[in-house]
Amino acid sequence: MGNATIILYVVVLIAIFYFVLVRPQQKHRKNREALIDSLAVGTDIYTVGGIFGTITKIKDDIVCLKVADKVEIELLKSSIGGTRENVLSGEK
Repeated sequence: MGNATIILYVVVLIAIFYFVLVRPQQKHRKNREALIDSLAVGTDIYTVGGIFGTITKIKDDIVCLKVADKVEIELLKSSIGGTRENVLSGEK
């Protein structure tokens, strides 16, 4: 009976770690990949640094972002935090 209890505890602990740590990370990564894949010219976004702007060009892993009149910056796609609609609606 002692060995079966220990094995049960180990299985329960592994299940808890999976649902608390691994599963949310996979979901977050999947949502992030969907966001990066859905980027298009004209999309209003914000960066992880808090800069808001509109995408003007997309080339490979680089995005050109218009932040003001006659001011454009180049960013890596990985530095995009989300879309402006997500901020206004309160989503992450």
